[in-house]
Parts: sequence; structure tokens; C-alpha cells
Amino acid sequence: MTREMAWMGFLATMLIVVVMGFNLLRESDKQEQAALELRIEAVKTGMDTYAENCVICHGAAGEGLGATPPLAGIALEADELYKTIDRGRYNTVMAAYGVDEGGILAPAEIDDLVTMIEVVNWGAVAVRVEELGLTPPEMVVVELTEETLVSVRALPDGAVLADGLTVYATECAACHGANGEGTTLAPALNTADLRSTMSDDEIIRLITNGVPGTLMAGWSNALTNEQIAAVTTLVRRWEDLDSAGIDLPVIEAEPIDMSPETLAHGAWLFSLTCTQCHGTDGYGTRMAPALNSQQFLADTPDAAIQQIIALGVSGTRMPAWGGRLSEYDIAALTAYLRSWEPTAPAIADVNAP
Repeated sequence: MTREMAWMGFLATMLIVVVMGFNLLRESDKQEQAALELRIEAVKTGMDTYAENCVICHGAAGEGLGATPPLAGIALEADELYKTIDRGRYNTVMAAYGVDEGGILAPAEIDDLVTMIEVVNWGAVAVRVEELGLTPPEMVVVELTEETLVSVRALPDGAVLADGLTVYATECAACHGANGEGTTLAPALNTADLRSTMSDDEIIRLITNGVPGTLMAGWSNALTNEQIAAVTTLVRRWEDLDSAGIDLPVIEAEPIDMSPETLAHGAWLFSLTCTQCHGTDGYGTRMAPALNSQQFLADTPDAAIQQIIALGVSGTRMPAWGGRLSEYDIAALTAYLRSWEPTAPAIADVNAP
């Protein structure tokens, strides 16, 4: 072999090595690009799944509503997050959403949801939720004036009382009444009997852990220990506010009616809060029974329907909505369900897929 032929063979070999290396780099880039595209698609799909199934409890931007914990910035590992969505959490309103657990989400859908929760910009989620018309109604709160807070701060331990009143007005008044007087949704807190029979530790335990089988959820994931202690102080010393003439504006409940406006509002709320379990037309799914049936509507008076919506049903996936929906919202949902009665089937298949 001449020197020229050897040199040409070496160059050819080097060229092959360079071309192979370049192709390998290109292939690696293609794989990374494909993986990125799959991840982006998973996030998009996960956002829609979140909007349709999770937003009413966890908020449009993952901020958490009421006692439901936030998902933005959650510290759970992917496997634990998957199991929570798939199997739910015992003794909480978090139902099992996996199809093998009686839910409505396939494993691939849960995978996409987990990916979305891990990497998404929650501001983008809120925008997508709004685009789909699924932004939850605002929480029912009592507006506190600065004048009221100044008056409360002037009382002994006024700073703690003001903190407790601020939390109460935002998180508790919708169910327990603006001034702790109680409503159809929850008992009174501003009573001499409660103050004389319950210790601070007992009140703290009830706020922290909730009361199973009732609307009262545990607030340990939503409130700090300091906030719970401040609300406890408020409950124990509410008579001081009464003696000082400090009253909060009462939340006015609108009467139930069957007007087109109320029915339209009820239809919107049903599509937002109920369809994922009870089905688009209320005929039931594997997650919840049918509501659009003579069997249910004839046997369940309006007051009972409102109580079911407000307080939930212990031992089932039916959560309590009283802390997130106003009395008018609940009345509108009831009116919408009642509007089905003339055309509802005699008996609906409660196990309909």
C-alpha cells in the first residue's frame, strides 16, 4: 500500500467518524426535542384536565380555596402526587380519580396532570381556566372596614382579636354567620354555652382537624397555628366585641326562585362543580349517582337538596360546598335541578359510565 493510499484511507475513516458523530449529535437533539414536545403537550392536556376536575377546590391558579390546600409550589414527589390523585385521601374531600379506583381519569391523564402541576406557570393555568369559562365563583366573605379594625384593636389583646376577625370574615362567616350567630349551614359560635363548655384546646382541635361527617373541614393546611389561635381567641372573647358595639355586616341571602336568570346561574354552577361526578346532564357516572331522575327529584325536597349541596354526604365522594358557594348559589343549583323534573326519566342508571 502506497503512502498516498494509506493517507486517503485515514482521511476516509476520519470522515466517517465525524459524520457518525454529527449524526449521533443530531439524533440526540431530535430525541431531546421530541421529549420536550411531549412534555409541552402533557402540560397543555394537564391544564385542561385540571380546569375540568380540580379548579373548584384548588383554585384557578392553584392557590387553594377555603380549607383545600394549594397546589402551587407543592412539595410532593411525583409518585406521591400521582397516588393522591389516583386514590384520593382518606377522610378528606379529595376523591379517588383513577379509573381503577372508581374515578374518571385514565393513568395517562393523571400522568399529564402530575407533569402540569410540577412544571407549569400557574398564571398560565388561570388564563386557560378563564378561557374555558371555568373560573370558580369568588368565596363568600364579609368586608371589614378599617374603622371596624381600629375599634377591635383598641380592645385588650386587640391585635390578636383583629387578626382572628380578619381570618373569620374571610374563611368562616359564610357558614357561621357574620357575627357568629350561625346559619342553616353551620352552628352558632357566639354563644355563652360554647364559651363555658369548650376549652381553648378543644376549639383549636376542632378548627385544626375539622368534624368528620359535617361541613367543618380541617384547616391545618390552610391556616397557620397563629391564625388558628387568633380565631380561637375571637370565639372565646366574642362578647367583648358585642359589648363594644362592634358588628359585622350580615351576608344577605337571596330567595330561591325559578327565574331564567337563576336557572342560568344554576346551570353554570352545575357545569362548573358537578358534571365531572354527576355527568353533563345529571345522569350519573361511576363516581356519583344520577340526579336527573324522577326517583331522586320526587323523593328529595328542595330543603334536602340544599342541605346535601351545603353539607355534603358523609362516607361518599360528595363534598360540602357551603363554604365555597353562597346561599344564593346553592338555591340556584337547587332550582336548576328542580327544572329537570318535568322531563326527567322515571329511573336513571346510577352506575352509568
